[in-house]
Amino acid sequence: MKTITIKNTRGILIGTQIKCIDNTGAKKLNVIAVKGFRGVKNRIPSAGIGSVIICSVVAGKQKIMHEVVKAVVVRLKKPYLRHNGVHVRFEDNAAVIVDDKYEPKGKEIKSVVAKEAIERFPVIGKIARVVV
Repeated sequence: MKTITIKNTRGILIGTQIKCIDNTGAKKLNVIAVKGFRGVKNRIPSAGIGSVIICSVVAGKQKIMHEVVKAVVVRLKKPYLRHNGVHVRFEDNAAVIVDDKYEPKGKEIKSVVAKEAIERFPVIGKIARVVV
């Protein structure tokens, strides 16, 4: 994992249901935990672009339903600021399921991926169709 060039705006909390955009068979993920989150007492853990989250599969194929998986956040609905002064905002929250080595389990990513997620995980960029 590398560092990313933005100040990471955290827009995904525990309990959020997000879309899965790879071809592993999962459609919706429910966030259980955020890996590496160091917070304050009674603060709800949150994640931003490029964060590794631990999720349970809520909707999708029967084979993968109710499994606990790791995922990387690749799109965020909350606007965040890039270094060139542009505010970026996507229409939904989305993630890609990864394995323990942080390599994607699916063979392709069906939708748009943020540039900041690919800075941290270059392997995701190899299978992404569109990078914004």
